[in-house]
Amino acid sequence: MSPIVLRPYQEACIQACQTALTAGARRIGVSMPTGAGKTTVFIALLSRLSPPAQSPLASKSLIIVNSIELARQAASQAAALHPNWRIEIEQGIKHKASGLADVTVATFQTLLQPRRLDKFRPETLKAIVIDEAHHAAAPSYRRILSRFDPAIKNPDTTHPVPILPHSIPIIGFSATFSRHDGLALGSVFEEIVYHRDFFQMIKEQWLCNVRFTTVRANINLQEVTVNAKTGDFNATSLAHVINTDTVNNLVVRSWLDRAAADRRSTLVFCVNRAHVRRLTQVFRDFGVDARYLHAATPASERQSLVADFKAGVFPVLVNCAILTEGADIPSIDCVIIARPTRSRNLFAQMIGRGLRQSPATGKVYCRIMDFVDSGSRVVGVFSTPTLFGLDPGEVIDDETPSELESRTPSLYDVDDALNGSDISNNVPDPTSVTYVDYEDPLAFIDNFSGAPHVSKLSPNAWVGCGNDTYILECLGKGYIRIEPVHEGDIVHYRATFTEATMDGFSARTMKLSPYMRKRVIMTSESLIDAFKGCDTYVAQKVLRGGQSLSLLRTAPWRKTPASESQKAIILKRWGKRAREDDITHKLQNLNKGEAANIITRLRHGAQAYYEKKTKEGRKKLMAIEKERERQKREVVRVGPM
Repeated sequence: MSPIVLRPYQEACIQACQTALTAGARRIGVSMPTGAGKTTVFIALLSRLSPPAQSPLASKSLIIVNSIELARQAASQAAALHPNWRIEIEQGIKHKASGLADVTVATFQTLLQPRRLDKFRPETLKAIVIDEAHHAAAPSYRRILSRFDPAIKNPDTTHPVPILPHSIPIIGFSATFSRHDGLALGSVFEEIVYHRDFFQMIKEQWLCNVRFTTVRANINLQEVTVNAKTGDFNATSLAHVINTDTVNNLVVRSWLDRAAADRRSTLVFCVNRAHVRRLTQVFRDFGVDARYLHAATPASERQSLVADFKAGVFPVLVNCAILTEGADIPSIDCVIIARPTRSRNLFAQMIGRGLRQSPATGKVYCRIMDFVDSGSRVVGVFSTPTLFGLDPGEVIDDETPSELESRTPSLYDVDDALNGSDISNNVPDPTSVTYVDYEDPLAFIDNFSGAPHVSKLSPNAWVGCGNDTYILECLGKGYIRIEPVHEGDIVHYRATFTEATMDGFSARTMKLSPYMRKRVIMTSESLIDAFKGCDTYVAQKVLRGGQSLSLLRTAPWRKTPASESQKAIILKRWGKRAREDDITHKLQNLNKGEAANIITRLRHGAQAYYEKKTKEGRKKLMAIEKERERQKREVVRVGPM
């Protein structure tokens, strides 16, 4: 038989593995996308590995997979490439290997049975290959692998550490060599020696081209619960949002509009079994021959369905968590991701089902269709836009990876996108105002007004108290308050006047409120008009004549040094933080106007609002950092794990 002709990257991968093993590494990982020929690579690698010098009879290899489909594929490929090898399968009742074959392909589920695992004696093995190796950190895999390497800890701490005649290389292959549930692959593998992503493979035309279409759907993921272990959405909770008539009809109509005319084989990914059945029925209601499979589909029926789908007997196959791994169906030319996910691995696996080339069916490209939340933006959801570093709301229709890469910002700063707070608005008179609220009552900015933009809207000493709320103290006569009122999508401003009936000292002595009930003095569609109306009201109704001049920011009294009583009020109201931040030192140079601004803001809710916003900010930052850490685990790089 003529030798295997490997693609350049496959040869580079094998050389990287051999170099690492020669250098002394014994547990290595390889990351290659679906369609890159991982099976061909690890079979070729096994053919080049020789028995160790100290154990010349260790000539056998064990390949561990996670499904009977993968076991059959690997065994079939090995037999085709090396007809002289003796190849056996160890799986369930039907496939019982002798343990003496040159290559045995075994499912990890079967190897969990001690008597089945005992067939494979360490002294006879020259290498172990793990397919879909991102599963290898799971306790089930470590129970198996700890038999062949003392450095891998068995979850059962009473399990004896094996004494081996030689080190057995353990080589893991996966399209998604990371875990989003936090289990450390470093507990099994020492390093990743080779990595290649599917974008590189598409550019080099080893995988078929792709056209992406993203559909905005009327879904809200805000209330969908997240699995604490995996970091992804809980299927039952997600199904309540996704498995609806509205969304299912949108999925089918989008497929009819964008794919039905020229796509022969469409694979659909759903949330759970109920979603699979319901979406399949919607396809059928539209006259499409769609069929489905899921975990409960009998093996024989599953084989028959996949075979018919490969042969083009029907155009749409709907599934849930079955064909994300190990499905070798090159004819797939459309993938519909009808289930949002927070896992980059899962998203890449679903896309990968359609990336294999298929010259026999005339496949030129694969269309990827996904559905994104059109309203709220939930942190960490993967979609076509986020895969390319674009805003989740980007409209994507019939675009290739190269076109999407050209749209990616050169400096995409996630922090800026999440934390930006400046809001620019073009409004008449003045020409332009930048609205900035400084929630901290002691923010040393613009005379402690809390809202620098106020100076462009009014000559009076208004202060901002957070949440677009503004106060003007009227020199013991009461105060005016402007605040936003939200009615659906419409926002207008309401101004109220709260009149003071006695001075503060008398009110405290008599234990009464110094204020009357507030009354509405005006409403306005714009903040600018609200300030103008309130300034007119205070000059005509509250402080008549020249008294209103004392409200100006430029009033002379505001420039004189702050009184001791003002400083005492600030220190008392600021409490513990005053001591922590050394506020006493900062207050020494305050003038009366600045101190009045601080006191007004403290009295009218700025402190409580600031503390609430600070708490929310800390919580948000913790969530962002947690999400970043989760996503870091899904990034694959060559090097130590």
